[in-house]
Amino acid sequence: QVALLDIDICGPSIPKMMGLEGEQVHQSGSGWSPVYVEDNLGVMSVGFLLSSPDDAVIWRGPKKNGLIKQFLRDVDWGEIDYLVVDTPPGTSDEHLSVVQYLGAAHIDGAVIITTPQEVSLQDVRKEINFCHKVKLPIIGVVENMSGFICPKCKNESQIFPPTTGGAEKMCQDLNVTLLGKVPLDPQIGKSCDQGQSFFSEAPESPATLSYRSIIQRIQEYCDQHHLREDKTV
Repeated sequence: QVALLDIDICGPSIPKMMGLEGEQVHQSGSGWSPVYVEDNLGVMSVGFLLSSPDDAVIWRGPKKNGLIKQFLRDVDWGEIDYLVVDTPPGTSDEHLSVVQYLGAAHIDGAVIITTPQEVSLQDVRKEINFCHKVKLPIIGVVENMSGFICPKCKNESQIFPPTTGGAEKMCQDLNVTLLGKVPLDPQIGKSCDQGQSFFSEAPESPATLSYRSIIQRIQEYCDQHHLREDKTV
C-alpha cells in the first residue's frame, strides 16, 4: 500500500501525471480521503483543491506550512507501507516543514534527483548539504535524462553532457549512493502528459529497466533501515 503526497504547493504536477486531473478531495468522518489511482495507490495534492489546473497558488510560507501539516494530519491514508513525498526543487519551506513534521516518524531517507550537467549538480550538492544539516538520511541519487538511446540504431548520445563527471563523480566525491541512471525516452514525457503508466506503455524500454532497478534498491534500503530500527528498539 503506497501513499503519494505532493507538497509542490505552487506547481502541483502529480494529478496530471497520474491521470487524476479534475478529481476532487472528499471529506469523511475520519478526514480527507485520498484520490486513488489503483486500490493500493492513494494520492493527495493541492491540485485537487484548485478550481482549474491553471490557477496560480500565490502563498507565503506560513500558509504553505499549514497545508502540509493538514495533509499529514487530516488525510485518512489508512494502513500504508510507503509514504512517498514529492517536493519542489530547492531547500525551502516545504522541505523544512516535512522534515520537521515527520521527524518523530523516523523518515527512511531522501531520494535526490539530478540531471548530468554541472548547473543541475550545483543545486543537488546544496540539497545533499541540506540533508546533512537537518540529519535526514540520504537513500541515494538518481541521474535523470542520462543519455539518449536511439530506438532505431541503439546508439547512445549525451544530450546533457556530464562535463564534470555527472552524478556518478559527485556521488563518489560526497560519499553518497548512486541509485541508478535513467536515460531519456520521449515516451516518458508523453506518458506523463497523458496520465498513463510509462511501465505499461514501454515495458521493455531501457528507462523502464532502470526504474525497476532503482525501485528495488530503494526497497532494499528501507527494509534494512527498518531492521536496524527494530534491533535498536
